[in-house]
Amino acid sequence: MGGDHGPSITLPASRAFLGRHPDVEVVLVGTAEALRPAADWDRCHLVTAADVVSMDDSVEVALRRKRDSSMRVAIEQLKPGAPQPSQACVSAGNTGALMAVARYVLKTMEGIDRPAIATVMPHRADGYTTVLDLGANVDCTPEHLLQFAVMGSALVEAVQGKSEPTVGLLNVGEEAIKGSETIKRAGELMRQASEGGHIRFHGNVEGNDIFAGTTDIVVCDGFVGNVLLKTSEGLAAMLSEFIRQEFTRHPLAKAAALVAWPVLKRFKARVDPRRYNGAALLGLKGLVFKSHGSADAFAFERALERAYEAARHRLLEQVHDRIAATASALAVPVVAGAAA
Repeated sequence: MGGDHGPSITLPASRAFLGRHPDVEVVLVGTAEALRPAADWDRCHLVTAADVVSMDDSVEVALRRKRDSSMRVAIEQLKPGAPQPSQACVSAGNTGALMAVARYVLKTMEGIDRPAIATVMPHRADGYTTVLDLGANVDCTPEHLLQFAVMGSALVEAVQGKSEPTVGLLNVGEEAIKGSETIKRAGELMRQASEGGHIRFHGNVEGNDIFAGTTDIVVCDGFVGNVLLKTSEGLAAMLSEFIRQEFTRHPLAKAAALVAWPVLKRFKARVDPRRYNGAALLGLKGLVFKSHGSADAFAFERALERAYEAARHRLLEQVHDRIAATASALAVPVVAGAAA
C-alpha cells in the first residue's frame, strides 16, 4: 500500500517477480479492495489490513494509532507462528514509520544497539559499494559505526558471495588523525576488529572512493549517508536528462549523440538508481527491505529481488554470528533494553 503509487506499482512488480521465481510464494498485505486483482494468482497469499500508514504519518501515529496497518501486519508475518510465515518483508512506505514499527515488532538482535539502512551504489570498476547507514541514525557512537561495519560485512559476504569484504570508514581524509573524535575512535575499534579477524578494515576513505570501488563497504552515520544517497540520486537524474537533451540539440550534436548512443545507453543503465532499489534494515530479528517511495514497477521488483537473495543466503544468521563474535572479542557495550 505504500509509496507514491501504491498497488498500481507493487501488484505488477509482485506478479512479475512471481513469474521469475517459481520457487517463491508471495504474501500481499493491504486493504481488501486493493488486493482484489490478485485473488486468483498462483503462489500468492492475501492478508487484509484495516489501516494504511501514509507517507506523512508520524512515527507515533504508525505505532499507536494504526495497529492494524498494512505495514505492521506485513512485518508481523516475519514472527514465528504468524498466519502467513514469511522470510522477508518489502515496503515502499514511510521510512521512519517502517523502521520504528519493524524495531517494535521484531526487536533488535542481541549486540545491536541500532539498526542501520544499507544499500548498494555502482562504482567505476563495474561493481557495487555497499553503504550504511543511510538515514536511520543521525547521531552515532563509535560502537554503532563498528556494528554497522560488521553487519555490512555479513551482508556483502552473504548476498554477493565475497569472502572477507573490505570496509572503509567515511572521513574527510585518509589519515587516521583526521576527523571528529567519534570517527577517530571508530577507526580504532575497526582496526582492533580487523586484527581479530572479525572484519577486514581498509582504513579511512573519502566520498570519491565510493564510486571508485576502493572498498566493498563504506560506513558512515545516517546524516552523512542520507545526504550522500540523495545527492547520488540527483546526479543520476541530471545525467539522464543530459543524455536526453543531447538528442534534441542542433543536427551536429544530435548526430554525435547518435554515434555515441550505445555507450550512452549503457552508462545511463549503469547509473539508473532503479537498478539498486531495495535497502536492507540491518540489525533486526527479521529481514525488512525498504523500497524507494517513488519506485516504479521495475524498481520495486528489484527490491523484491534483494530481499529474496538475502533470505536465500541466510543473511539473518550471518549477521547474528558476526556481531556476536565481534561483541565478545571487543566487549562492545550493549545498551540496556536496546533489544526492546
